[in-house]
Amino acid sequence: MAKQFYLDNSATTMPCKRTIDNINNSLNNNWGNPSSLHIMGVNAEMELNDARRVIANSINANIDEIFFTSGGTESNNIAIFGAVNSRKKRGNRIVTTTIEHPSVLETIKSLENQGFEVVYLRPDKNGVINETDIYNAVNDKTILVSIMLVNNEIGSIQPIKTVADAIKKSGAPALLHCDAVQAYGKLDINVSSLGIDLLSASGHKIHASKGVGFLYKKKTVHIANTVFGGGQEKGLRSGTECVPLISGLKGAVEELGNIRNNFLTINELRNYAIEKLLKTELVTINSNDNCLPYILNISVVGYRSETLLHYLESKNIFVSSGSACSKGHGSYVLKEIGLDARRTDSALRISFSRFSTKDDIDALCDGLYEACSKLRKA
Repeated sequence: MAKQFYLDNSATTMPCKRTIDNINNSLNNNWGNPSSLHIMGVNAEMELNDARRVIANSINANIDEIFFTSGGTESNNIAIFGAVNSRKKRGNRIVTTTIEHPSVLETIKSLENQGFEVVYLRPDKNGVINETDIYNAVNDKTILVSIMLVNNEIGSIQPIKTVADAIKKSGAPALLHCDAVQAYGKLDINVSSLGIDLLSASGHKIHASKGVGFLYKKKTVHIANTVFGGGQEKGLRSGTECVPLISGLKGAVEELGNIRNNFLTINELRNYAIEKLLKTELVTINSNDNCLPYILNISVVGYRSETLLHYLESKNIFVSSGSACSKGHGSYVLKEIGLDARRTDSALRISFSRFSTKDDIDALCDGLYEACSKLRKA
């Protein structure tokens, strides 16, 4: 098989060895129902609790604050609907941003259609929400603020601690929900010091499998249940837990290593990529220096994203034209930070993991130069 150069890690990541080993072991040897009272059920429940412990430690949470879900989308839905339904008698305002993931924006739009007042904060040219705008948006009728930690298209990092401070200062009954799907495992996250009440994360962004994620819910916070059934996950998310995938998630978290060291390594790789891409004299960088280094958004003005993407694919080089969830639609995130159609229509998202190498970058730069040369002649 020809070598692949995979640079689309914000869409999904390659499962790591410990994830695969844990899943296989669970499917073969620990496949009991964790709600069963016999030894097979007890063993499965022990694996669930061990996974909770590992994940809780990774964000400075308590073990009973971790709830397993099918991934980021479900975690976001449970958090948003649960928070609003539990506090709707105390206020009517929801604050979010215009650059959230669709699983947040569409959920909040459905609440807006039900009559809730929604304030959509717009980012500056760097993709960051202005702190003054946050303070102005949060009032004593605000019941939920939902702002992502890292944007999935450009990597901008939002001032979450400021959001928590704004809620506290306003005296609002609001809960702070943070979509951390692109941040978890890449940034050091301390839910306590950041003041986060609810946090969503997904397994397949950190080398676990698809179909598993978690929701952190602060112990003192109550949200309304939205999934009913047998009462699993303390009733917050009923349904028999998928122990093999949860065990795989535990393995991925254990295999993350030192997050700060990983960050520095990826930052060096990103800088190498920027230097090489700019030397082609074809590329404009859309992500600023303060973005998460795992995500690098560029534009190759004059060449459509989809055309470049498929040319690179023919060379076994894999990037994306934006969020995987957009399925080729133009990027609303790039439009929101003020980029014109020439930049948005030619945008590519390069996203790294700890398995990325300089060889991947070299192949990408050569592929882009070759693509543009051939397309120019055509």
